[in-house]
Amino acid sequence: MKPVDFDLHQPATLDAALALLASHGDEARVLAGGQSLVPLLNFRLARPGHVVDIGRVAGLGGLRGTPDGLVIGAMVRQSRAERAPEVAARCPLLAAALPWIAHPPIRARGTICGSLAHADPAAELPSVAVALDATFVAASTNGCREIPAAGFYQAYLTTALRPDELLAAVRFPAAPPGTGAAFGEVSRRRGDFAMAGVAAQVTLEDGAIADARICISGVAGVPLRCTGSEQALLGSAADPGDLRRAADAALDILNPLGDLHATAGYRKHVAGVLVRRAVAEAYGRAARPS
Repeated sequence: MKPVDFDLHQPATLDAALALLASHGDEARVLAGGQSLVPLLNFRLARPGHVVDIGRVAGLGGLRGTPDGLVIGAMVRQSRAERAPEVAARCPLLAAALPWIAHPPIRARGTICGSLAHADPAAELPSVAVALDATFVAASTNGCREIPAAGFYQAYLTTALRPDELLAAVRFPAAPPGTGAAFGEVSRRRGDFAMAGVAAQVTLEDGAIADARICISGVAGVPLRCTGSEQALLGSAADPGDLRRAADAALDILNPLGDLHATAGYRKHVAGVLVRRAVAEAYGRAARPS
């Protein structure tokens, strides 16, 4: 299939892009890497009257480390972040998740902010952002506002962004010393959408977990933060009993739907297994001598 007719705009400045969004509102969609929007257009699941291509907008390609963490602009490609040493140094969970996204050609075009704004609950990056309490910077003609990750994802493919807003950047906090991270998922084929995925990060003090962050993707309409699992791990050394309690706490809040790819029971079982594996791997990395 092919998309319905639309007007393509290619602004050169952020102000021009924001003016277009303010003018066209719900009739406009933002195009960055196109790896989410173009398939929706081709299947006519999205029918905008206007597409605002921000690929030529200056100033949106910044990726920089700060004393507090990492700032990633709207046009930073996933492949660039995957290779960036500042991502590995400051945000190991993001670095662990990026290689799981689809395939190299997709990551060469897809953007970090594009995936976050698309809000597919089976995608890897939204669960990383929720686990790490990232901050989303939304820009409009009225200025910028900051949206915490905990309030950004509202429902399936639905975020707190207003129609006149562009996700201009995302900020990830820096991982403290003694931190390890891991990401894992299960899909029918490598690169397919996951039936379940888990983002896990732990920070150790004297060999015990002082902070834990766990978020599950692919099992609900939004990324699912597992605070019960996090609490169950505090003060532990991630032994088998600790991992089982963390997984059980996650399973208590899971109520996934079945579909043609997996039954609800199988998806729930996989999520529990992935919690145990990801936490164990994250703990091992945190405990490894630097």
